[in-house]
Amino acid sequence: MAQVLSPRDILAALIAFPTISRDTNLPLVDWVEAYLSSHGIRCFRWPDPDQPHKAALIAHAGPWEEGAVVLSGHSDVVPVDGQPWTTDPFTLTERDGRLYGRGTTDMKGFDALAIWALVEAQRAGVARPLQLALSFDEELGCTGAPPMIAAMQGMVPKGSAVIVGEPSMMTSVTGHKGGEGFFADVWGYEVHSSLIHKGVSAVMEAARVIDWANAVNAAEMARQPSDIAALFDPPFTTLHVGTITGGTAQNITAKHCRFDIGTRVVPDEDPAAWSARIRDKVAEVEAGMQAVHAEARIDLEQRFRVPGLRPEENGEAEAIVRAITGDNATHVVSYGTEAGQFQEAGYSAVVCGPGDIAQAHQPDEYITLAQFRAGQAFMERLLDRLKGQ
Repeated sequence: MAQVLSPRDILAALIAFPTISRDTNLPLVDWVEAYLSSHGIRCFRWPDPDQPHKAALIAHAGPWEEGAVVLSGHSDVVPVDGQPWTTDPFTLTERDGRLYGRGTTDMKGFDALAIWALVEAQRAGVARPLQLALSFDEELGCTGAPPMIAAMQGMVPKGSAVIVGEPSMMTSVTGHKGGEGFFADVWGYEVHSSLIHKGVSAVMEAARVIDWANAVNAAEMARQPSDIAALFDPPFTTLHVGTITGGTAQNITAKHCRFDIGTRVVPDEDPAAWSARIRDKVAEVEAGMQAVHAEARIDLEQRFRVPGLRPEENGEAEAIVRAITGDNATHVVSYGTEAGQFQEAGYSAVVCGPGDIAQAHQPDEYITLAQFRAGQAFMERLLDRLKGQ
């Protein structure tokens, strides 16, 4: 008889895999696939052809028919480099009513509960199927979910309602911001800085775009938000630059500078229009550079696109979560998730998972025992619904 693990045992196993986004997730996928398969659950991989060291895992429990509830999670976690952890980040550690470890909140806590629920669904013989969609590279801009979702079509019977288990303190999140992100490579022309008028400083030209982003944020903050935007914190679309590097010496106009720039767009605005504004500003700055030296340029590379999650009218996923949790309040978040990508592919989607987003990516990341137990209670009530349908 196959071994049946508790949610906590599963979480400990998942935490032990250091699935930082830059590294492989295959050992974790191997373990999850072997465990689910040992209980007769049909599992399918989608290996990334561009990254052979990564794969998504899709599993189906219950009758082989359409209409499954899909539990969506990601396998990757953010790095621990330079963070002052007081515990081993890849060993699940209990202390003072908390479970510590990288990914406990974001989002291996939910993953563990979803894996446990699939086994229980298979053992109980549910009337309505339950699926697991375990992606990769969510922390790199939700880039692993779209090909996984596309691969699911025809691989397993299509589900209808998706619960994305990002940490929401088990509330029903029905809307979130979307956005796009870019790398900008600014190529200048080197001269001695005493002759700055004859050169093009990649660093100083990059600063023009960054200063523009600050001005746009200030203008957005000052204007009256729409009804939908007012639900968010902050109640407007934002531009952000997170990293920048460039230059060779203080007395040389910089030949190269690289920075990232991205948007977080409220759902009633068009992310493509915001990206067009970035492109237009880059083109304007580039024209000024080329007026000094024709070889100067700015290369803009899109690195991710995450659609927003729109509140659904009579959404099935929302109805399921509200019926189980009793939460009838309105909740939206400013971060992006894979829920918008499932919604774009024709699924009803909602975000609901254990833990507090404030703990995500932090040193000594933890999920409280109370939240983890609340997540298990949610899964138990979901299983009761699936048995009766």
